[in-house]
Amino acid sequence: MKIQLNGHEREFTAPLSLSKLVKQLGIKEDRVAVELNRNIVPREMWSQTALSEGDRLEVVHFVGGGKSHPNLRFSPT
Repeated sequence: MKIQLNGHEREFTAPLSLSKLVKQLGIKEDRVAVELNRNIVPREMWSQTALSEGDRLEVVHFVGGGKSHPNLRFSPT
């Protein structure tokens, strides 16, 4: 299944919940906010939120010191 993650197309295996995606990316849940198709998803809804082909996700990772999470960085192509 193809999903747009922070503006870049990525391939994931379905079925996939938002909670499982965050875990697959290796991100600590208490340090991110997630927008799915232009709607912020409350953390308590992540495990119940199924992702679908073509979904658009924006994941914002909160960090001190300005270093971003490696699974959310993308190199220009």
